[in-house]
Amino acid sequence: MGGARPALRFERIYRGCVILCAALMIGFGGVDFRAQAAPATKPLAPVAKKHAAPAQPLIATQRKAPSRLAAHTQTARLKKVARASRAARKKARAGVEKPVVERRAVEKPAATNDPAAALSERINNNTVSVIAGELGSTDLAIAHELSLVLDDGDNLRIMPMVGAGGGRNIRDLRFMKGADLAITQPSLLARMRQSGDIGAIDDKIVYLAKLFNEEMHLVVRADAGVASIQHLAGRTVNLGEAGSGTQSIARDVFTRLGIAVREVNMTERAAIEGLRTGDIDATIVIGGKPVPAVALMAAGFRLLPVPFVKQLREDFLPAILSNEDYPGLIEPGRRVETLAVGSVLIAYNWPRDSDRYQKIEKFVDAFFPRLAKLQAPPHHPKWREVNVAATLPGWTRFGAAEDWLRDHREPSAAAREQFEQFVSTRQARAGTAEERERLFQDFMQWQQARERR
Repeated sequence: MGGARPALRFERIYRGCVILCAALMIGFGGVDFRAQAAPATKPLAPVAKKHAAPAQPLIATQRKAPSRLAAHTQTARLKKVARASRAARKKARAGVEKPVVERRAVEKPAATNDPAAALSERINNNTVSVIAGELGSTDLAIAHELSLVLDDGDNLRIMPMVGAGGGRNIRDLRFMKGADLAITQPSLLARMRQSGDIGAIDDKIVYLAKLFNEEMHLVVRADAGVASIQHLAGRTVNLGEAGSGTQSIARDVFTRLGIAVREVNMTERAAIEGLRTGDIDATIVIGGKPVPAVALMAAGFRLLPVPFVKQLREDFLPAILSNEDYPGLIEPGRRVETLAVGSVLIAYNWPRDSDRYQKIEKFVDAFFPRLAKLQAPPHHPKWREVNVAATLPGWTRFGAAEDWLRDHREPSAAAREQFEQFVSTRQARAGTAEERERLFQDFMQWQQARERR
């Protein structure tokens, strides 16, 4: 029993040492483990510095290391804040610069600094196109003379355009973007209005001025044995190119006269050759006398009269062709009765504040004062029939043209001459100012009646 107690005591001491060593090892091991956990927080250090977060003591990072998910969420939040900040700064800058951008758009500095751009703008703003008739027509000759008299370099340029004439010119003016003015006949305007083929035109088409009369020329071979227009019944007659004003007017005349012909559609040159070879029996040419194509015809052709009968008086005027007009076709002293249709210069009804309106207004200011120059030789004799003050019943005059006439009511030299003619026919004397004013008012009414005929 005495020998067992020392062994038991030693065993107890040994166990106590083991337990003490284990406790010490566990304690030192925990310190080492916490010290190794600290590097996990190092990747977050740059982010914290970038956003100026307050520095944390090392012991705080050792207590609780953030997870990867938390780090990702924090980075996304910071990026979102940065984007919002950049957007706010950009919006603020745009709000400050916007008036500058708008002011530059109005001033158009590029157009003034670039000579080519400035020239392009000036040419386009000052060029007025005029749709006339086909090659060789009186309308085209008139438009060409407008360009010769009115052209003022790049400040105003008149550009004649070869058109089909008549109703086609009305349609082209109504829809073509580059068309400013056109020459047509009032009877075709009325027909377009009635048919509605191109829609309502009362508020779309306006006129600048009535121009001149265009005569109907009925040409046959001299040896064809055709003595009158009635003899053309059942024969082959050229009524002009398809869709032209000549075709429309010629059809109307033959219909009203009750004469049925075999219609063909040819150019003036082809029709003259067809007459010469006998392929056709007659051709119709409508234009202001003298029409070059007709004037160049030699012996072997003749002009037939077209009677001014009751059926035609509503839309046509009486006219005369003489040896002075066509010396190669009409003998001296002989007169050939025919019909005539008026012509008119029309425009699209642009708003007053538009660039196109202002361009046509510039044309009016150049054309109306220079009419007297156009009426003098060597210009086409048809200019002498033009009276810009004449009205076109049932239609509205272009605003700038109406304004010009209102501001220039003083009688011209031609009007004074017509007034003297009126006084002489009345065998009246304009003694006092009151008598002269009364006579002048009578004269104006008389003149307007003549213009409507």
